[in-house]
Formats: sequence, C-alpha cells, structure tokens
Amino acid sequence: MATLILQSVGATIGSLFGPIGSAIGSAIGSAAGYAIDNAVINSTKHIEGARLSGARPMTAEEGSPIIRVYGYAKVTGTVIWATQLEEERTTSRQGAKGGPKVTSYTYFGNFAVGLCEGTIGGIKRIWADGKELDLTDISYRLYTGAEDQEPDPLIEAKQGADKVPCYRGLAYIVFERLPVDQFGNRLPQIQVEVIRPVGRLESSIQAISIIPGATEHGIDPTPVQAKRGNTTIELNRHQLYGASDWHASVDELQAVCPNLQHVSLVLAWYGNDLRASSCQIRPGVISKVSNQESRNWSVSDQTRNAQNVHLISSDENGNANYGGTPNDQSVLDAIADLKRRGLNVTLNPFVLMDIPAGNMLPDPYGYDSQSAHPWRGRITCIPAPQQPNTIDKTAAITAEINSFVGNSQPGSLNDFKYRRMILHYAQLSVQAGGVDTIIIGSELIGLTTLRDHQNQFPFVQALKSLAADVRQIVGPNCKIIYGADWSEYFGYHPTDGSNDVFFHLDPLWSDPNIAAVAIDNYMPLSDWRDMDADTGNVNPDDALWRSDIAAFKAAIAGKEGFDWYYASSQARENRLAAPISPMVPTINLGCSDIKI
Repeated sequence: MATLILQSVGATIGSLFGPIGSAIGSAIGSAAGYAIDNAVINSTKHIEGARLSGARPMTAEEGSPIIRVYGYAKVTGTVIWATQLEEERTTSRQGAKGGPKVTSYTYFGNFAVGLCEGTIGGIKRIWADGKELDLTDISYRLYTGAEDQEPDPLIEAKQGADKVPCYRGLAYIVFERLPVDQFGNRLPQIQVEVIRPVGRLESSIQAISIIPGATEHGIDPTPVQAKRGNTTIELNRHQLYGASDWHASVDELQAVCPNLQHVSLVLAWYGNDLRASSCQIRPGVISKVSNQESRNWSVSDQTRNAQNVHLISSDENGNANYGGTPNDQSVLDAIADLKRRGLNVTLNPFVLMDIPAGNMLPDPYGYDSQSAHPWRGRITCIPAPQQPNTIDKTAAITAEINSFVGNSQPGSLNDFKYRRMILHYAQLSVQAGGVDTIIIGSELIGLTTLRDHQNQFPFVQALKSLAADVRQIVGPNCKIIYGADWSEYFGYHPTDGSNDVFFHLDPLWSDPNIAAVAIDNYMPLSDWRDMDADTGNVNPDDALWRSDIAAFKAAIAGKEGFDWYYASSQARENRLAAPISPMVPTINLGCSDIKI
C-alpha cells in the first residue's frame, strides 16, 4: 500500500519540473514505499525451522544377547530405555530491528544403553554413529553392573518410584539430554570401549609408580592451555574422555587395578655432571618462554625464565630430551586428587642426568667425555674408585660429598644441590596436608660406596642427616625411606682385591628416622634361555618353560643371588653356578669370640 501511495505522491511533486521530474519522483516514491511495506510485512512475518512430526526414539529388540567382556573391548550398545526426544524451542528476530521472527527446534535424547555383563572396571572412549564424543561436553552416568547397584535417578523420575529395574549384573550407561541434531534428530548408534580386568595380576597390584616424572604439566588435574602463534593448544589433554590426561590415566588405573591402595609420584630434577663436586641438581623446563600458559610454571620459587632453572637439552631434531619438572601447583593438586580417591601417596624426588651427547666434561671413569644421559648411580668422585689417583679412601672424599649434598637447611634453601630438592618436596608434602611416604633418594650407588681414610661412608652419614631434617619437616607420621640399588642389598664388595665386605647401608637402614630396608629390585627371576626349549637343558631355576610361574616363585624365595651366583660374565655364559656359603661374622666382646 505504501508503495502505491508514495509512488503517486512522488509523481505529482515531480511533475512540477516537467515529464522527467515526474518520472524521477515516481521512482523515488516507489522505492521509499517498498522499504516501508517490507519493514511492516517482515515485522509480522514468522519463519518456522525444521521440526520433527513424530519424535520416535530408537528401540531395541527383545532377546538381544548380553555381551561378556574380557580385558579391553569396543562394545556396541543396546538401548534398554528411552523417552520421547525432548524438544527445545527458540525464537529470535533475524537481522536488524524489524526483521522476521525465526523459530528453531533443538532435540535432546534421554536414554540408557546396555553394554555387557558386569561387573566392569570402567570405560574409556564413547562413539556415537562412529564419531568419538568429547565426554566433558555431555552428561552421562555409568553403572558398572554390580549386584548392589541402585536405579538411575533420571529413569526413576520419568517412570516413577519403585517402577524401575536396577539392571543388576548389567553394565549400562544413561545419557541425559544428549543433543541429537548432529545425528539427524534421532538416537545415534552408541559404541563404548569397556575395561573389565579379569587376570590375577591386575587384582593383585596394590601399589604403583606414576611416570613420567619428567613433565611440566602432565600430572596436573587442571587443564592447562598455552598459545602457539594465534592458536590455543591444550598442554595436558590429549584424549576426549577425561578433563585432563591425569584424570583419564588415573581413572583407567583404578579401573584396571581395583585393589590399588598406594601411588608413588615421581618428580624429576636434573643433574648436569657426573663429578659429585661439580654436579648441580635443578628443576628443568623445555622452554624458557611461557607462551601465555593458563597456569604459570613454578618449582621451588623458580619461574620459567629464572637464571637457575635448567633448560632441558635437545636432540638433533630440536626435541627436548626430557619433559621438564612437574609444576609445584600440579603436584599439590595431584596429591589432593589421589587422596580424594582414597589412595595413599608417596613422593619420590628423582634425579635424571641431563648430560647431552658431545659434551666435553671430564669423565670420572677415564673416558674422553661423560656418557650422554647416564644413570644417576654413576655420580661419583673424580677419578672414580679403582681409577689412578682416585681420592676414594682418603680424607678428601668428605669435601666431595659435602659439595654434592649442599648447605640447604629446612628454613633456608640456598643452593641448587641435592639437599634442596629433597627438603623442598618435604615442605611441599606438608603444604599438601601430608603424604604417607617420602623417598630421600634412590640408586646413588656411586656415592654411597665412597669411603674416607677411616673406611667410613660419608654420603651414608649425609643421608642420615638429611633423614633427620626431613623428619623435622614432615612430622612423625610420614614414612621416610631410601631406595638402594638392588646390588647393594648384600653389602659393598670392592673390586680392589682386598676381599673386604662392608654392610655400608646398615647405619642408614637402622636409623630411627628410616622406616624400611628398601631396594629398587631388579634381580633376575629366572635363568631361562631360549635355547633351553630346543636342547632340553636343565637350568639352575628348574624352569620348564619361559613363563614357568612355579619357577618364578621359587626364584624369588631363593636360587640366583641367594643359593648360587655367577662369579663372572664368562661363568654366566657357560652356566657355571657357584654356591653361596653363609657368611659367619664375629663380634669381639673383649673376652672371647662368639659366633652368631
């Protein structure tokens, strides 16, 4: 209507200027009238989006078999309960003021999917129509199929109290308001990765170490992001079924090991030299540029770009050789999460040697340079024992040991030596509300076997002093241990031809601050060799095949290292086993020698 009126008005006014003016006035009036008409019409126009005419959920056939899972399996689920799809209506106006109203419809599914016979340990990934779901974006509940599981509250709310089966003995998942628009507004086909531990080993595991201890944010339960150019990346989430890699890993750990009780957190700092007097022990990072981390890295008051932070060495491709030291806040949060799960916690401060290939560092063992990324057990004096001009068995060895352990005290962490690392984590454990155990070192055999001129072992005394300081920090309820190398369990046998035997760790293990005689156990469980299957050799462990469990058990209680040993590599090659004769020590009581 406005178009016709304004067109006529425009033509009349334009005619005052002749025929051309009339035409121009008519066109202007027509355009203005069209705009008014369009605004009026659109303001009352209502556009309806696509809508289901009948929302019928996917159903399941009667008599579908119940799957039984062993280990890990990807299972196709069967719908055992569903409601009509929920419809959510949204109306908005398009464009500028006066645009048409548009109503759109979104649909959500409430349904339960049966998986397999219970009881299962847990699940990992879920696929819908073949596409993996991000489980942090959806609402679901897992029922493991226990014989005492209760009805799902959503099903009970929809069906009514006392009208819902518990599905005991059946593992199933309930999805609540799952958006189904991407699945064609229907319930998708659900597949689930199920974990059901069935072996004897899994149910027997009660304690485990969580590694790698070389990770800046890897043990952080909180997702951490950083910038890479204009892109935001997740530093500690590389899967879709947990809020962080920590949650995904520990969830799976508890699912696989249902009787787990104790977890050891390995926390790496980095040594830079095999020479005890020159070695620094520092927290490390893979980059001194933060890249706008959502959670700043900090360890023992050191930030990422601090002068004393160790920059991890890189390989020939520019990749870091280690992953860095766990951020202190992530350690605190990991301890808190483990406690919430009902697990005991051990803190295991750990020395990794970041000595790159091609270094020109003098080697204690007489080589041209130190080996790349060596074992921490090779830290020693220079020259090492049995090398020419060694200071082992001299008074000078004490100064070497003191230089390695440093001067840090519980109230003053003032250098980057060994004591600072241990005391820092003792203080962090208190900040976390306490832990069950703290380890003050492990496998430092190159240091524990160094002697002074009186055949005393100064590093063992340094560990005793460190244990006393840690006890002062952590209080009486935290266990303190030192994890010796397995080869030290029978004492120190120097290869200097003296035939001396020293039970050098006994003063530490008998110290009142030390809770246990502890060793990192890598002793052989069997002397089975592949050729035994062909030749029918009778090996010293009486093993009949490579996985002879009875022989393994017997070897743990005796055999190599207890009943017999190989005196040399040649003897091992030729299987020349020598019997171990019990040592009979004597104690001089001043009146006679009494054998015990």
